[in-house]
Amino acid sequence: MKITFLGGGNMATALIGGMLERGFAVAGLQVVELGEAARDALAQRFGVRAVESFDDAALACDVLVLAVKPQQMKAALAPIAGRLCGQLVISIAAGLRLADLGRWLGAPGAPHARLVRCMPNTPALIGAGVTGLYADPSVDAAGRETAGRILGAVGSTVWADDEAQMDAVTAISGSGPAYVFHFIEALESAGRSLGFDEAGARRLAIDTVLGAARLAAGSEDAPAVLRQKVTSKGGTTEAALASLAAAGWHDELVAAVQAAEARGRELGAELGKD
Repeated sequence: MKITFLGGGNMATALIGGMLERGFAVAGLQVVELGEAARDALAQRFGVRAVESFDDAALACDVLVLAVKPQQMKAALAPIAGRLCGQLVISIAAGLRLADLGRWLGAPGAPHARLVRCMPNTPALIGAGVTGLYADPSVDAAGRETAGRILGAVGSTVWADDEAQMDAVTAISGSGPAYVFHFIEALESAGRSLGFDEAGARRLAIDTVLGAARLAAGSEDAPAVLRQKVTSKGGTTEAALASLAAAGWHDELVAAVQAAEARGRELGAELGKD
């Protein structure tokens, strides 16, 4: 299988590294990247072919992975508009809708159809991400399996039933690491207010979140049940959770995710303008 990446930034680098670890052949991978330093780094680190612009070899691929910034996508696709021959195209650009990508990739009146839209998150950079995917109905089972294998190289995958759900994926898991980091910040601040130095407070906060996430991931119990198991009646955890409930923490977090989803829909419309 021949796979070409358009863009050689951090996420493309993480994907290439993960794919090679999982048995993808280096001879089948190539990157189109404008930056000379990035091209040299990719070639030196992975041994992949890296070129400045699309040539016949780069276009002669089975899969094209779009890994440039959303704001740069339309211009980046202009040189290959109408030149694809049925390749599976996988986009990891946040917010860009399939209809817009298909229009920019295709010839006038004939948009490209074999498209998969993906939303990885930043933990993918260490192989611990989660990616939401949605495939155009024209993508067959083999195409979906290929997309799942590629994005599965940097973590777990979840398929959306409808493209509109991709804005929810962005709001939950795409933006989600920032919510977790913010929680860690708050827990660290609490630790410092209670006498720990920065290093100690940060270690307590990070390892608590890390351990709780691993416990939840490996348990058959729902998070609500795990929370209840930690909460003794009249105890310290109950006092803390009561304070959070009084502040409306749960509902505010749900509202925050809904605000992110709404903004995602707005950005999709803005980014897709011709």
